[in-house]
Amino acid sequence: MRKATQYNLFTDLFLLTFTVTRSRILTTEIPHHLAGLRLDQALAVLFPDFSRARLQTWIKDGHALLDGIQVAPRQKLLGGERVELRAEADAAVECEAEAIPLTVVHADESIFVIDKPAGLVVHPAAGHPAGTLQNALLHLDPALAAIPRCGIVHRLDKDTSGLLVVARTLEAHKSLVDQLKDRSVNREYLALVQGMVTAGATVDEPIGRHPADRKRFAVRPDGRESVTHYRVEERFLHHTLLRVRLETGRTHQIRVHMAHLHHPLVGDPVYGGRARIPAAADPVLIDVLRGFRRQALHAARLGLIHPEKGGEMAWESPLPPDFDALLRLLRSLG
Repeated sequence: MRKATQYNLFTDLFLLTFTVTRSRILTTEIPHHLAGLRLDQALAVLFPDFSRARLQTWIKDGHALLDGIQVAPRQKLLGGERVELRAEADAAVECEAEAIPLTVVHADESIFVIDKPAGLVVHPAAGHPAGTLQNALLHLDPALAAIPRCGIVHRLDKDTSGLLVVARTLEAHKSLVDQLKDRSVNREYLALVQGMVTAGATVDEPIGRHPADRKRFAVRPDGRESVTHYRVEERFLHHTLLRVRLETGRTHQIRVHMAHLHHPLVGDPVYGGRARIPAAADPVLIDVLRGFRRQALHAARLGLIHPEKGGEMAWESPLPPDFDALLRLLRSLG
């Protein structure tokens, strides 16, 4: 496990209007085996670090010249032409940067790995215009304003703690998005659920919006493919600690799938219903279960291929104090 660095950035708040522009000139010659392709198709082959949509935009904006001339993305190629590409990322974020403390588990020129605390919203949205991870990241590194979604390529629910990765360059962003699409990012969670789970299994059930409550999600036949693998990590008298691995990454996926199995997460206010108090429960346990007002879910391990170096990397995050204290209490009760 890699040592985390705590960035104590105080609590003052200030407004930054980002005008960050990072660009570099890339030149190449169209190889003859790409003759007959469109310019945007050829550039997608020659510059795989950038998405096809971004390359098309750059071509239309005059940032990709063919033999010194601006052409359309659909321009057919003969082979041998010289391409000059100005790879540029314009700041697209005007936002309040907030000095929110962040635990940075890993940092290099390509990525940050953040250990997010429970209670921190990832993106600004209605009801949460500030005080989010995105605001904190913009304070940590203002240049993230030039990256889509400030480099955030996957998210954790507000009350889920643990690890997530942030891209610091366009190349890293594309690499991480591709890895998520290819399902090669290893995301493991610890989840404390209600009831006794006898053995591990896989839940392969599609998830979509709840038909009656648009803020919730549900297993439904017309939903998107959703696959969750889980195994038993530890058993208690009335609860089970699961180690869960995501194959897909739908909103609320673990919470929805566990509720579908009739083993909702402890403390889940949306999918768990009222706190389930075991019969003849110890008074201390009753108080703790009633006081645990978030889903008992922690992103404990994150593994990926480094976008620049290419090697496999992995990080682990210890359980936060509230989750750890709950498990200690359950163990003490036998």
